[in-house]
Amino acid sequence: MKVLAFDTSAIATSVAIVDDGKLLAEILLNTSLNHSVTLMPTIDFLMAQVGLKPKDLDRIAVSQGPGSYTGLRIAVTVAKTLAWTLKIDLVGLSSLEAIAARVKENTVVIPLMNARRGMVYAGAYRSGQSLIEDQHIELSKFLPTLSSYDNLIFTGDAEMFVEEIHLVFLDAKIIMDAPENLPSAFDLARIASHREPAENIHDFNPIYLKKVEAEEKWEEASGLVADDKDLVSRV
Repeated sequence: MKVLAFDTSAIATSVAIVDDGKLLAEILLNTSLNHSVTLMPTIDFLMAQVGLKPKDLDRIAVSQGPGSYTGLRIAVTVAKTLAWTLKIDLVGLSSLEAIAARVKENTVVIPLMNARRGMVYAGAYRSGQSLIEDQHIELSKFLPTLSSYDNLIFTGDAEMFVEEIHLVFLDAKIIMDAPENLPSAFDLARIASHREPAENIHDFNPIYLKKVEAEEKWEEASGLVADDKDLVSRV
């Protein structure tokens, strides 16, 4: 199975092509360049380098969220367009799971993404299994929920919260350097090879875990609460 995978949920752009679990090519751009400018040229370049054409692909894998609204919309739109046009499977995975997958140790991994104003996107994983559901939460409220776990490893944007983490978990390991604290499209593709594809590509949407800014401003101005049952936005 040939899988094209990509992640643009944060600053970094990660793209990989995998064939039956074997990495054929991977590129990681850890820059602040606009994903709308970099994603498709990166995909085209990798496909050309490994001698593949779009019709050779069997599956598209993409980080579905949480993360940057713009980054998620770009990645999901490209993924849906490719999967629909090529009539192949589309699999979405958690951006936090993709970050946690970098850590190969058999322990509890805590991927964090900075959501600003003291908020984070956070979850807990061990060996690819979710222990605590991905959520948008204040870091100060999330850390106590980890008290029953030992040998914690924090990654992702954890380097931004070293002081807060060590106040609660003095001996916790914090992964500080790229690429180990960034999502890997290779791991994304590897995991997606064994996941069920989306049943309906048209209904496949980013998972933001929080309201978009426009909804928040509307609620503030109107005094009403928007319907955020699934906290997704159509693209």
